[in-house]
Order: sequence, then C-alpha cells, then structure tokens
Amino acid sequence: MASLLYHLGRLAYRRRWWVLALWLAVVMGTGGAAAAFHGTMSNNFSIPGTESQRVLDQLEEELPEAAGGSGAVVFHAPSGSFTPAQEQAIGDALKRLKDIPEVQSAASPFELQNQIDAGAAQLAEGKAQLDAAKKQITEGRLQLDAQQAQLDAAAAAGVPGMDQALAQLKTAREQLDAGAKEIAANEETLALGQRKLDASAGMRTVSEDGTSAVTQIQFTQSIYEVAPEVREEVKETITAASASGVEVYLSQSITQDVSEVLGTAEIIGVGVAALVLILMLGTLIAAGLPLLMAIIGVAVGVGATFALSGVIEMASVSVFLALMLGLAVGIDYSLFIVNRHRTQLLHGMDMEESVARATGTSGNSVLFAGLTVVIALAALAVPGLPFLTIMGLAGAGTVALAVLVALTLTPAMLGFIGTRILSKRSWDKARTANAAAAEKAARAGTSPEALEEAEDQEHSRHGWGAFVTRHPIIVLTVTVLALAITALPAAQLRVALPDGGSEPVNSDAYKAYSTLGESFGEGVNGPIIAVGKLPAGLSDAESEKLQYDVADRLRDVKNVTAALPALLSEDGRTAIFQVIPAEGPASASTEQVVADLRSAAPDIETDTRVSIGLTGQTAANIDVSEKLFNALPLYLGVVIGLSLVLLLLVFRSILVPLLATGGFLLSMAATFGAIVAVYQWGWLGEIFGVHNPAAVLSFLPIILIGVLFGLAMDYQVFLVSGMRESHIHGEDARSAVRTGFSHGARVVTAAAIIMTAVFAGFIFSGLTMVRPIGFSLSFGVLVDAFLIRMTIIPAAMHLLAEKAWWIPRWLDRILPDVDVEGAKLPAATAPAGPSAPELVNTRD
Repeated sequence: MASLLYHLGRLAYRRRWWVLALWLAVVMGTGGAAAAFHGTMSNNFSIPGTESQRVLDQLEEELPEAAGGSGAVVFHAPSGSFTPAQEQAIGDALKRLKDIPEVQSAASPFELQNQIDAGAAQLAEGKAQLDAAKKQITEGRLQLDAQQAQLDAAAAAGVPGMDQALAQLKTAREQLDAGAKEIAANEETLALGQRKLDASAGMRTVSEDGTSAVTQIQFTQSIYEVAPEVREEVKETITAASASGVEVYLSQSITQDVSEVLGTAEIIGVGVAALVLILMLGTLIAAGLPLLMAIIGVAVGVGATFALSGVIEMASVSVFLALMLGLAVGIDYSLFIVNRHRTQLLHGMDMEESVARATGTSGNSVLFAGLTVVIALAALAVPGLPFLTIMGLAGAGTVALAVLVALTLTPAMLGFIGTRILSKRSWDKARTANAAAAEKAARAGTSPEALEEAEDQEHSRHGWGAFVTRHPIIVLTVTVLALAITALPAAQLRVALPDGGSEPVNSDAYKAYSTLGESFGEGVNGPIIAVGKLPAGLSDAESEKLQYDVADRLRDVKNVTAALPALLSEDGRTAIFQVIPAEGPASASTEQVVADLRSAAPDIETDTRVSIGLTGQTAANIDVSEKLFNALPLYLGVVIGLSLVLLLLVFRSILVPLLATGGFLLSMAATFGAIVAVYQWGWLGEIFGVHNPAAVLSFLPIILIGVLFGLAMDYQVFLVSGMRESHIHGEDARSAVRTGFSHGARVVTAAAIIMTAVFAGFIFSGLTMVRPIGFSLSFGVLVDAFLIRMTIIPAAMHLLAEKAWWIPRWLDRILPDVDVEGAKLPAATAPAGPSAPELVNTRD
C-alpha cells in the first residue's frame, strides 16, 4: 500500500494542474447540485416498526385529518388579563392563518375556553334544575299519597262520586311517573356531561389567572415536511397580534430552523484551529494549506449531503456531523502529510521525492486511520434505523473525501507551493544544522543517519514519554483511577430527544415551553395521543359512552392528569384520545406513563372491547430513544470487531489492538460520565449554556461511539506505527516506545488540539441538539488523545515490552503486509525520518 500511495503522490505532484482542475470541477459540480436539488432539512427521527409509527400509519389511513403535524402558539398578556382588543387581535391573526394552504385549523383559545366554561355552567344549571324537578316530584307524590288516603276513606264510608276523583288522581300519578322517567333520562345526560367535564379537568386554553392562552395549529402534513417558508409565514402572521401588546411565542416544532450550518461559535473554533497551525508550523502558507484542504473536502461532502436532501429525507444533524468531522479530520490528515514533507525537506530531500515519500508514509497512516473512521460511521447502518444510517453515511462520505483530498490534492498543492512551504529563515537554519550534523558525524566516524538515530534515542529519554515509561505502574494507576471516577455519573445515563426546555432561554421555543408549563402544567408540553379501535355497529350514544369509559381507564393510570376523547372517524371505528401526563415530554415519569399505558392496553381491550395504541411526538420520541439505546451493544460489537481486524493488519500484533480498544472503552466511559454531569445534572451549566438539565440526546451515545472510536484509532495508528517502525529498525521494544512517542507526540498533540477546537466550536451551536455532540466529541478527543494514547498506551506497552508485538506465526504468515511504515519504498536520496515525524517549529 505504501508503494501505491508513493506513486500516487508522485503522480499528483507531476500532474498537479490536472488534479487541481479535477477538484475544482468536483467542488463546482457539488455546489451546483446542492443549489439545484437541495430539499428541506428536518429533525424527523421516526423509526419504522415502532408502535408509535405503526399507530401513526394507521391514523393516516383511517383518520388523515388528524395525522398532520401540529404546533403550539402561546399568548401572554404581561400587564394582566387579556383585554377585549387583545382577544380580538389574536382571533383575527388566527383567522388569517387559515388562508395558508398548509394550515388545516387554528381555533381561538378564548372561544374554546368560553365553550368549556359555558358547558360547565350549563351542567351546573342543569343539575340545579334537575334537583328542583326531583324535589317537585317527591312533594307531588307525597300530596298524591295524602289525597289517595282521603279518597280511600271516603269511598269506604260510601261517599258518592269518588270514581271520578280516583280517576283524576290516577292521571296525576301517571303524569308524575312520566316526569320521573324524564328526570331519570336527564340524569343520564347530566352524568355523561359530568364525565366529560371530569375528563377535561385541567385541560384549558386560557390559564386560570387569565394571563396566558394557548392554541394548536394543525397542519395538513407532517410537521417535519412543513417547508421553512411556510413556518416563516405562520410566524409572521401570528406575531401580528403582538402589536396589541401581547407576547407571542411559537413552540419548538414550529420555530425549529436548521438553515444556518456555520455560525459564529463554529467559526471561532476554526479560527482557534488556524491559530494552532500557525503557532506549530510557523508560516501562513504552511498553516493555511491544511485549512484549505479541509474546506474543500467539507465543501464537497456537505454540498453532496445538501444535494441528496432533495431525494432523501435528511436530518439536520447529518449536515452538522459531516461539517464537524470534515473540518476536524480534513485539517489533521493534511497536516500529517505536510509536516512529514517539511521535515524531509529540512533533511535535504529532493522536492518531488519528498512529496511522494510523505504520501507513501504519512499518507499510508492517513488512509488506514481514515478507513477506521469510515468503518465506524458506516456501521451506523447496522442497527437498521433510517435516519441514523443516513447520518452515518453522510459523515463517512465526508471523511472519505477528506482522505482523498489529503492523498491527491495535498501533494498537488505542495507542488504549487514548492519551497515556500518553509520560510527562508527555516531553510537557512536547516542548511546550517545539516552541515553541522555532517561535520559532527565525520568527526565521530559515523554516518549522519546513525548520528541522528543516536540523537533521537537521547532525546526520547526526556519529556512526557520518558516520564510515563519510567513510572508506568504509577501512571497507569493514577490515570485509570481518574478516568474511572469521571465515568461514575455514566451509570445514571438517561436518553431522550430534546424538547423546548432545552432551547436557549431567549428563544421563542423556550418561552413557549416555560409559559405552558407555568400556566397550564408541564404535561401540556408533551401530550400523548392514544388511538382506539371501537367495535362496529355502535349507536352514537353507545359510542360516546364507550369513549368516555376508555378515557376513564386511561386517566386511572398513574401520573395522567387528563384524558379526553378528541376525534372520531366518519365510520365511528377510530377514536383519538388526548392524554396529558403530569410532567414534560422528556421526564422519566412521562416515559413511565407511556409504558404504563401500554401495559394497561390489554386490560382495557378486555373490559371495553377497544384496542389502544399510542402515538404522537412524545410517544414517538420515547420509542426512538429506546430503539437507539437497545441498538448500542450490536453496533459496538460490529465496530470493534471490524476495527480490530484492521488494526491487526496494521500492527501485526494481538495485544496492541486489544490495548487500543480497551483504552477506547475507558475514555468512552469517562466521556459519558462528563456528559451526564453537564447535560443531565447541570454541573457547569452556566458555562456550557445548560439552563434546563434533562436526559441526554438519544442518538448521542451511538454517534459518539462511532466517531470517537474512529478518531481514537487515528491517534493509535499515528503514534504506535512510529513505535513499530523503530522496533522494526532494531530498537528493543521499550526503547522503541520512547523513540516512537517522541517522534509522533508533537504532531498528535497539535492534531488533537485542532480537532478539539473544531468540535468545541459546536458546543454553542444555534441548533440545540448539536451542542452536546460538540461537547462530547471535544471532551472525548482530549481524554483519548492525552490520557489514553499519550499516557496509558505507552505506559502499558513499556510494561509489556516484547510481548506487545507477539503474534502467532501462522497468523503472521497469512496476514497481508500493508506496510504502513513504508519500509518497502525505494531508498530515499536523504534520510526520511520516522513515519510520524516530530513536528518541526519553523517560526520566523
């Protein structure tokens, strides 16, 4: 492989104009395709096969008018109760919403509340009238009984004319009996009315203090399919009511905007990466080249993702993931090749040979490191979750492009830049240093190469690598203990999809969420939709009674505050019930409510003959989170298995891949612990913008495992391949650990800092669900690069010594030789140095 990449680098150098033209054409082509074919990004995380999705599909078929998406609009009167003028302004704005074709309904909250209040008043009046009528019936019967006794006595005494009086008394009694029957019928009607009132208890559209009101906007299509321009039109139309002095807040489902890919925070992260490159490489040209390569790779990767969004439903997180990874690995991969090339030039190597050799050696490490990341991301397709598959493939494609750019365009650009990759001062220092080294070697009676090797070994006896290998047991004990303590909160990990409570405090979505919770109860933010299948052949009265029987059973479930029949299909078979839990959609109690409702469904069906299924955003989010969490073991097994095979090929060792994987699991546990502490418990929440600690983003664990495993193996390849090369060249195993570490530590340090800076920029992203991803990746890279790869791995390999490189002979014979170190390359015209060279600081 090294030989193939060597020739590829030489070809790209010689045909640099063709390579540049090809990549420019690719960039322009993907840019044009993105502009022409892009679709609407969404946050639709539905998963086929879950109960919520199955029930929703059923609803779309049997009751399509109820299957569209909805979003809440909250109105707040800051100075007190709503005035008549404000109520009129809100009503007018809602009426104008109906002119938007995608809006199915938007009722006035004041009209709805008036209907609820009027119904309660009518019920109270009816009960009073019924009580009065019952009293009259009772008094009438007493009077009739007294008259009956008198008439009976008169008839016994032989008083004439009693027959007519008895007939009149009988007629009066029949009238009273008819009245009693009518009262009994009215009692049944009132009882049903009372059941309706009880079922809707706690469900209001205007708060009890009269300062807040809420209405639901029902769309004709799924909320995820509502175009951004429609959302904007809805917002402009409804916020017209604010002119009357009313505060208007739209819920998260309406306001979510995923159009901004690169914001201020992300740009700052890239700026920090650029600063690190300048400090490490010393010249703007050398620092700018890795950045340019990363930008080109990202432009193609993200452009292709946007272009495909027109034909594939694309989650907005897919773009952010591709952007994050493309920038981070794009900078790092080109940096490794550029740094190797600069080092070789400083040792006097020919320009073309240096470019080819840098591509064949460091490029080989780039290829296998990138392949590991691609495997980890592509394996996101294994659990069979559509949005996760697309997300993983988008990230894998962007990483693959970063590798291609590093292996083809970087050598071509090095040809264009020529000697300017180093400053004039650096060239002068190099010539002086090389001459001095040659003179020193001559005096010592040895070659410059041997002298350099001796100096490398001497240099490796100092610094962090030397400290780690001198005290391996202490280092391992302290580091593992620290990581284990950091990992402790991970035992409390809960996952869910974000709700309005996780949005920025100054956003409409957060204000809508908090106002709803304060004025109407937290559960109003996360209603659960229950869909019932009623028996055929019921009369209207029987159907209505049965629906309220079911509602009563639903309301009996713990932490359900209200359950109300909401809609019935034309054939009378499909009924929708709105269930309000006690707490918000991402709370543990609401998750338990969904589980309890599903557990109660068989008993409800047995007693009422009505089958019950749950759907709606709250139930769907819980189903998605559960499905993702259950997919973790399978995914982790596939990723680790494939990567162990790849690392076995690279290092030709049994223990090194196992050690690398064990270190990853330790860093992963520590990262999960930090995530729980910050985003679930709220530690350091003010720093990271966590104002409402809640469950962790449901697909974060599986993405984090994939991305961090790939990146961790990147650093493993770059550091340990240098150790293996030193060992192959004759050093004993323990000396090789120190020498390889000293050669690779600085460039890996720079790469890790750059990657951390890029990821950290997304901690304050405009898209809330991206923030914990940015935090977890930046924290994970720091832990894995500095505590695992640069501390635990060298300490453990020093303890293992020669055992670290053990491999059964039969396995060694059948494994293909991928030659990561470039040992089979033709002899260089000047010393090439190790495969992961020390980062040369050539600042003027």
